[in-house]
Amino acid sequence: MEPKDLEDLFEIENDSTMWDMSDTLAPFSRDLLSKYLEESGKDIFEAKQLRLAISPNGSEELIGLIDLFQFEPHHRRAGIGIIVKKDHQLKGIATNAVELIAQYAFRFLGLHQVFAQVPANNAGSRRLFEKKGFTLSGTLREWKKDKNGFTDVLIYQLMNPEHI
Repeated sequence: MEPKDLEDLFEIENDSTMWDMSDTLAPFSRDLLSKYLEESGKDIFEAKQLRLAISPNGSEELIGLIDLFQFEPHHRRAGIGIIVKKDHQLKGIATNAVELIAQYAFRFLGLHQVFAQVPANNAGSRRLFEKKGFTLSGTLREWKKDKNGFTDVLIYQLMNPEHI
């Protein structure tokens, strides 16, 4: 991510319809996001996370974000989080992004596994991770509070095919 991504980051992070996915409870200021962008160049081994912009081929337009988070080099695992702007969903963009970041995690970071935490009521995300070969490995009951009460969170894992 670069300073030029500030306005897109501001738009995505402050879309309150997506806050249930990210555990966000309040909007982010441009100043706070600007400071975040300044720090975003840190190495994943230092920051324990990596956030990347998703852009269409040959374009600088930011249409989504994908993260490696809870990076644990000793245990060789990380979580994957993804968000794609609504007008770019259902076009295979998330599918490609998840595939690319999993390849990066396995080939370049040497991870043993990646995981995703998906609200049980998010059918689109469930299909995405299942399509990419992630296996449902557990359920955290009533894990997230949303506008309708509490919802389960499903844990999906993908093991490095070279280490199985």
